[in-house]
Amino acid sequence: MNIIASRSSLSGAITVPGSKSHTIRALLLATLAEGTSHIKNPLPSADCLSTAAAVPLIGSEVDLNLLAEGEPGTEWTVYGAGKSLHLPDDVVNVGDSGSLLYFLTPVAACFEGTSVFTGDASIRKRPVNHVVDALNQLGAKCFVTRPNANGCPLVITGSIKKGGVVRTAGEISSQYISGLMMAGILTDEPITIELSNPKETPYLTMTQKWLEKVGVQCSVSEDFKHISVTPNKNLKGFDVTIPSDWEGVAFPLIAALVSDSKITIENVDSSGTQGDDAIVSILQSLGADIQWNKEKETLVVAGGKCAKDGIGRLSTENLPNGELHVNISGFPDAVCALSAIACFTEGTVYIEDAAVCRRKETDRLKVLAVELSKLGAHIEEKEDSLVIHGHSPFLKDGSPNPDFKLHGAICESYDDHRMAMSLASIGVGLPDGEKIIINNAECCAVSFPHFYDVMNTINAGYREEV
Repeated sequence: MNIIASRSSLSGAITVPGSKSHTIRALLLATLAEGTSHIKNPLPSADCLSTAAAVPLIGSEVDLNLLAEGEPGTEWTVYGAGKSLHLPDDVVNVGDSGSLLYFLTPVAACFEGTSVFTGDASIRKRPVNHVVDALNQLGAKCFVTRPNANGCPLVITGSIKKGGVVRTAGEISSQYISGLMMAGILTDEPITIELSNPKETPYLTMTQKWLEKVGVQCSVSEDFKHISVTPNKNLKGFDVTIPSDWEGVAFPLIAALVSDSKITIENVDSSGTQGDDAIVSILQSLGADIQWNKEKETLVVAGGKCAKDGIGRLSTENLPNGELHVNISGFPDAVCALSAIACFTEGTVYIEDAAVCRRKETDRLKVLAVELSKLGAHIEEKEDSLVIHGHSPFLKDGSPNPDFKLHGAICESYDDHRMAMSLASIGVGLPDGEKIIINNAECCAVSFPHFYDVMNTINAGYREEV
């Protein structure tokens, strides 16, 4: 499916689906628990459904409470495996979910026998040698099936059941660290993780809070370099409501700011457990008109003529040296949204410490540079950063800015959900008569099912190319 995005003015209220990160953790921990768990407001995305399909392989049952239309319901029930937890009884196909791959492999490694993990073409390109090394340190015997490859299929034999100490960099991904933390629930002795270069640390905090929520003792040092999990084989089922996904909030947020729009985003997570909420303060530092009511859990976002000053101009001019520097290592999934809105910002934006972004669904630093350049953006790709030399559509007095050169183009999603949604968000801010055609745009279902339909309820005007 190809989607056409062009200039629009958004209005009304929108609710973003539940958090993928929270949903997957809830499914896995409910599987490890004894008894029944109820997960309300789960994200029915491809990654979460892959998780719901995978956890029965280690002993749980998942009821998605399907609606009459065949879609998953708004409350899922998990009948935990508890003491009946076992080695996966089939090959685990994680689909396109890196989270599921990195979370479940350490859990599967807690059992004697052999487990096999694979996934789609994208997953088979995602690095796994860091997982192999970590599990082998703990006593397992892991290997990839393809000589000289660094990707699935991944085979795990032996067991990490004894627990122990693992030393790893942590810079490639936080996800396998979270997986090791969850595996620490099942081992005989604690698992201690020594990290030399931890990244994506808000997600480690999220995992820590989840473990503590279900009664697992977990300690994390202030610098995240020392993590220890004490086993607890007596987890009980739980009830939880999944908060909204900040990674999904980012796209209607930036779409409103680059257009003459005023919207309310409802059910916004104000718990502080998702590092991606940093996008609000970053955008406010550029002058964005965003009002976050944490008690009501709403964001009111106004852009362009709807902003308080009637202009909605974004600029780095009030920042040190007139530049915005964003260390993205703690919330790398925001790189697409931030790069997109930087193209509408007067000044230079540096997105730094971003090497992990090269190891997502695609090499996001490379493809952002390629696709944004197609649209007329001035963007530099560095080894571990992006530099965007942006321009606001408006001068300070609100008159058109002759240096603003963004235009339409035919763009590729690379089957990356965040690329597709960022390009669609750019489209609503283009000059009249310009449009972006996004090829293979349906991939957004990985994290935001029905994204285009939901956005059209606030007048985004997305339409399918015929």
